[in-house]
Amino acid sequence: MRRRRKHPQHQGMSRFVAGLIAVALIAVATFVGFTKNNPFSAPFKMTAVFQTANNIKPGSPVRIAGVDVGKVKKIEAIAAGTGAARVEMEILDKGLPIHSDATLKIRPRIFLEGNFFVDILPGSPSAPVLTDDDEPIPTTQTAAPVQFGDLLAALQSDTRADLQVFLKEYSAGLAGEGARGFNQSFRNGEAAFKNAAIVNQASLGIEPTKDIQRLLKGQAKTFRALVTDEAALKDLVTNFNTTAGAFAQEDVALEAAVPALRDTLRVGSPALASLNSALPSLRAFAVEALPGVRSSGPTLEASLPFIRQVRALVGPDELQGAARELRRQLPSMTLLNIRLIPFLRQARLLSSCTNQVLVPFAETPIPNPDEPGNNMQTPFQQANRGFVGLGGESRRFDANQSYFSVSSAALAEQVRPVPPPDGGNQPPPRRPDVPCETQEPPNLNAPSASIPEVSATSSVTTSGPNFKPAAIDPSKIQEAAKLLKTYDETIAPKRAESYRRDLLKLAEQGAPR
Repeated sequence: MRRRRKHPQHQGMSRFVAGLIAVALIAVATFVGFTKNNPFSAPFKMTAVFQTANNIKPGSPVRIAGVDVGKVKKIEAIAAGTGAARVEMEILDKGLPIHSDATLKIRPRIFLEGNFFVDILPGSPSAPVLTDDDEPIPTTQTAAPVQFGDLLAALQSDTRADLQVFLKEYSAGLAGEGARGFNQSFRNGEAAFKNAAIVNQASLGIEPTKDIQRLLKGQAKTFRALVTDEAALKDLVTNFNTTAGAFAQEDVALEAAVPALRDTLRVGSPALASLNSALPSLRAFAVEALPGVRSSGPTLEASLPFIRQVRALVGPDELQGAARELRRQLPSMTLLNIRLIPFLRQARLLSSCTNQVLVPFAETPIPNPDEPGNNMQTPFQQANRGFVGLGGESRRFDANQSYFSVSSAALAEQVRPVPPPDGGNQPPPRRPDVPCETQEPPNLNAPSASIPEVSATSSVTTSGPNFKPAAIDPSKIQEAAKLLKTYDETIAPKRAESYRRDLLKLAEQGAPR
């Protein structure tokens, strides 16, 4: 069967075009295979500043937790002679997001890999996320490994000489009794390690999951502030070296001060124990003081107008007038202060007498076992009961007339307090020369006795040498009390009803017609 020949206008793709397409596809596959980059994507770019590039080269990997997430694109020096470099990196999507507090370190790769890589810690989720337009990560958040050459450069002749001196002095300290004393120091190790453990436990703070992070963040801010002024930091090291040299020159005095330090620690231990026992109270005071501290802001704001007025009062425009007025009033104020001294002295005595004598007297309960309802009551409770009787004596009559009601009761069998043996003719001693604040409060624990005993033993006297008291018959007194009680229960209510009718009649006669 014969093959049909194609028309000249339908010959298909030429071999040259097919070869060009194949070469292009092979080039793209080779580029993607070796670079592992997608030429159609736009990876995230970030820049960081390192103190030293440390043989980082373009194409070095960038890793997070050991996983490649990008590579180094460009390295450029910042300033000649400093060794600092700006490193530009491309980060793939799997390495995002990266926060503003991220840290970067240049680390050596394994022996077979060679070269170095950039290790990234993405930062805390609470920090802002980096964008392409953000500033480069500063040197305070980057680090480079220490090379063997850097170690040899640090161990110069003077450093090696200082190390030799240290080893020599350390061996001299261990010679003789030094090693034995060093071994004996371990006897106190248990208490020391115990206290160190307590300090370490306390260093965790009240919230161990948060306080340590806050401390580290604060230290990072402090170190960042120190690094910003390297000249001042160098001066600090130089001054510390000068101070250490001054101590070294006074080694004899320093040696004599060590025993004194031991005695100081022995004396200071009780003081530290007292301070430790006072810390709970101080903590409680701090908690109680927090509301006052929080309210101090509004207090200060409220006091600002007064401070402005005082400032204006002592200003140039008002100071002369204020000084003139003060000059006129100062003599009077001085005289007032002088005259107030006796008054304040008497006021102090009155206040002290009130606090030391009158208040304890008013708060002392009065024992009265004969009347359980009135037993162990304070004077001011007993004194108020008399006002109730005075307020109720006229409640049955018109207050505009002279009538008032009284009631009677049978005499009690016991009398408290018992009159003194002399019948009360001899008053208590009065000592106006003794301050009231030093005198004892009155003793209200008075004895009791029956009425016949009181009548038989009392000897009430009046003025005159020939006065003879009449004998008292207790039975007559009790009989009079019974008659008064009968009067109060029978006759008095009838008279009160008669008085009420007379008052109503008078009211009807005086009513308007």
